[in-house]
Amino acid sequence: MKERVEAVLEEIRPALQADGGDVELVNVTEGVVEVRLKGACSGCPMSAMTLKQGIERLLKERLPEVKEVIAV
Repeated sequence: MKERVEAVLEEIRPALQADGGDVELVNVTEGVVEVRLKGACSGCPMSAMTLKQGIERLLKERLPEVKEVIAV
């Protein structure tokens, strides 16, 4: 599953990098995906929205077994 999550993150990554940020996959355990927001994303006040309405929404759409995405 980790490889499939990483493949979806690769689709998201260019949009984040265009704004000076990035996302790193930390772990996947029982449907919970742990990511680390990097660069401009780590201190951005909109990072919670990016995480939930961007990254989490797309991962759940593509991989129904994903239950939640959290930032660590």
